[in-house]
Amino acid sequence: MSSTTDKIKGTANQAAGSVKQSVGKVTGNTKLQAEGAAQETKGTAQKAVGDVKQGAKNLASQVKKGL
Repeated sequence: MSSTTDKIKGTANQAAGSVKQSVGKVTGNTKLQAEGAAQETKGTAQKAVGDVKQGAKNLASQVKKGL
């Protein structure tokens, strides 16, 4: 996946996870709360992967310019 795709999917997972957690809290559904927390964490990790990929691309670009 591209860095942008990772960031978009990560943001979507964070949002969906947050909603699940909120619904779980309101309804008293601890399983839904846990699923939401896990999904939000997954989204955070996806965004981090996207950031690392973008950083690597930027570094490669700078190295090319320097050569």
